[in-house]
Amino acid sequence: MNAPARPADPPPWTLTVAEASARVARGELSPPALLESVLARIEATNDRVHAYIRVAAAQAREAAAHAQAEIAAGRWLGPLHGLPFAVKDTYDVAGLPATAASRLRLDHVPAHDAALVARLKSAGAVLVGKLATWEFGTGNAGEYFDLPFPPARNPWDLARLTGGSSTGAGAAVATGMAGFTLGSDTTGSVRLPAAGTGTVGMICTPGRLPLDGILPNCWSLDIPGVFAWTVEDCAIVLDTLLGPRDAAGHPAASLRRSVGGSIAGARIAVVDDPGAGSPRPDAPLERGFEAALAVLESLGATLIRVRLPVPAAECLAATRMIGPAESASIHERELVEHADRMGFALRDKLLAGSLVRAVDYLAAQRLRRTVADGIDTLLRGFDALVTYGTLHLPPIAGVEPETSAFTVDTMYTPFNLSGHPSLSQCTGFAGGLPLNWQIVGNRFDEASIIRIAAAYEAATPWRRERAQP
Repeated sequence: MNAPARPADPPPWTLTVAEASARVARGELSPPALLESVLARIEATNDRVHAYIRVAAAQAREAAAHAQAEIAAGRWLGPLHGLPFAVKDTYDVAGLPATAASRLRLDHVPAHDAALVARLKSAGAVLVGKLATWEFGTGNAGEYFDLPFPPARNPWDLARLTGGSSTGAGAAVATGMAGFTLGSDTTGSVRLPAAGTGTVGMICTPGRLPLDGILPNCWSLDIPGVFAWTVEDCAIVLDTLLGPRDAAGHPAASLRRSVGGSIAGARIAVVDDPGAGSPRPDAPLERGFEAALAVLESLGATLIRVRLPVPAAECLAATRMIGPAESASIHERELVEHADRMGFALRDKLLAGSLVRAVDYLAAQRLRRTVADGIDTLLRGFDALVTYGTLHLPPIAGVEPETSAFTVDTMYTPFNLSGHPSLSQCTGFAGGLPLNWQIVGNRFDEASIIRIAAAYEAATPWRRERAQP
């Protein structure tokens, strides 16, 4: 009698960073085999999702072969050695165009890697390609289908918005077209597409990660961020990027060690009201939020309802003075000389920023100090704060006012202004679309965010299947 057939192993692209890393380290999976699985996934999926602007297959194969040789020779560099990743096309990669999805930069080929790309390459990670973004990594919150590359689609429903501006970074992770990705966040541009695509998106305390080699959008608010499928994966990547000391000189304790830690006794502030000027969250998001809070309580956390010191809508108004004005100052020459070659969203934002009065910009910066001091005071005595991420489910792309509302009706901007680390996480699904919330930490306490997010993730089933567009 024949023995029953063993189920086939899942393809390597389905592995988390932690799983793939362990198999590579044990010699059970080679970096070239892992890469070929990811490239096959890109081949099968990207023509519908449009996460990648450019796939650097030849360079990636060379890097994977080199990683395999180094590991075989006993020179294993750490948990990202041989693992594939991709970056938003606002990041410089030596020898590859950094277009930022703009006609103005189609021929821009950097000579050097962005600092974070260089760190990942030094750790043996394998760059697969460059990812879709809104033009210059910014815009006016709308999607107009007028750029040289198609917009990334939401892999849970291809008609819907991913969120911006790190559009491809979220879509690539959600579909397994990359183990992890890098994006950048000014007023939510990592956490918003993470929310829209059901992935984990995290930004650290400003200054902990360098911005060198990333196209600037807003000098005073820009911050890099990481996308991954699980909280542990996010922690592994951040441990590598932060190194023993971060860009601000602070000792960087391992975030991965926080995964699996108990949250019994943790004191968590809960903001369940965006405040005056913002709509209530969509009903599925409210239900998902309350259900997620119940999970934290079941794990032993103490939840205390609080309010933000400044409503989210006022924080948004401040960023609409600061962001466009700084973008206009950075890109004034492009606007003056080449406005006709820009997409509508970028041109509209830069023109609006050019009209911001100095007195209004300075008033917004003063409000920013008030927000930062108020949230510092609010978080005193708490391990973290949880609140909504987006207030709406991902809408049909290009349909207004829903597209813009998804982008601006969020709880992200208060923490961009205040400079606190935060993470977006999937809290379930409604009608096939991901739900989300946001976990915010005290400055330089990314570890508490990871510990709480990982505990929630371990107690829920939302990481079992990736998107199948």
